[in-house]
Amino acid sequence: MSKLLVLGTGAAQADLIRACKARGWEVFAVSYRSGDIGQQFADHFAEINIVDEEAVKEYAKNNGIDYIYSTGSDIAMPTAFGVSEELGLNSFCKPQTAIICNNKHLLRTELGADFEGNVPFQCLTDKNEEIMIPYPFMIKPVDSQGQRGVFKIENHDDFLARFDESMSFSRSKKLIIEQFISGEEISVNTYSVNGRIVFSLISGRESWEGYTGGLIHKHYIPVQWKDDNVLTDRVNSLVSRTLSKLGINNGPSYFQIKITADKVPYLIEVTPRLDGCHMWRLIRYSTGVDLMELTVNAIENKEIPESFSYTALPYETEFMCSAPGIAFNKADFELGNYEFLEWYYQDGDTVHRMNGYKEKCGYVIRKLN
Repeated sequence: MSKLLVLGTGAAQADLIRACKARGWEVFAVSYRSGDIGQQFADHFAEINIVDEEAVKEYAKNNGIDYIYSTGSDIAMPTAFGVSEELGLNSFCKPQTAIICNNKHLLRTELGADFEGNVPFQCLTDKNEEIMIPYPFMIKPVDSQGQRGVFKIENHDDFLARFDESMSFSRSKKLIIEQFISGEEISVNTYSVNGRIVFSLISGRESWEGYTGGLIHKHYIPVQWKDDNVLTDRVNSLVSRTLSKLGINNGPSYFQIKITADKVPYLIEVTPRLDGCHMWRLIRYSTGVDLMELTVNAIENKEIPESFSYTALPYETEFMCSAPGIAFNKADFELGNYEFLEWYYQDGDTVHRMNGYKEKCGYVIRKLN
């Protein structure tokens, strides 16, 4: 029986845990806290911080772990790939690639100023440094995730008011400011085998109004401009060039991209993993392609098909969200028609703080007319 160690036990990791349990694997899971949804599905759980590589390595050695992986967590990937490499376990991405994608400053620097689709940026450690990016711009911790500490800055007073709050989410005490890109948000999910993209799908994103960090409300397939070949080619070019530049040659990757009014795509972020919004399940409903199955096959070093043929049917994912710290109540939400529903909490549970504004409490997948 294969033994898998999953880093993190939130809703995104619960998908991976259940998929591997369905294969008959013995699943171990670690997180810095107890009480997350994924822990109820794992065979074993230990309170270990997933960024503590030495502790994760010792736990893996002591339990005879065969594979280490995670989904939906940027901070997990350097540990997953790094410890796998140290222990000689199967791993389909280099640790340094995960480190670069987990740090917004490293990512922008690695791509370079002449990379078409990179966003102009500046790294800051002190609020008194000279600002080189014109207002408005986005301010972000270089090493956070889940939209924590991300704000749109309109002027210098706004910058001074938000600086300390944004910095509080940075483990390395560094911030990045990026030129604000106005336009449509999209996502792209890909799967690569030996440097070749064997699956790629563009989907739409809808954020909650009033939160400039891009707090997700809905994902939908397809995008409205799916028949615009010029724009599609530009997005696909940005995706392909980014994967090649970063050396993401195998496994899943997830992109967030913004498109300006004149149809120029800009890279917001990329990560060598499945996303944290269960896009694999939405894609499976829409196309029949199962990215979770492909990812688990890659963990196990199984052969992946060279291409996929599919038709993308119209589907959407909608998240039910709530403020953190309150008692969860399913009756607070109107769900409408849906084909899939999952809650992250039971009635009466306290909603965990993640981004600090609107926290995901569950989601539905529904077919669109």
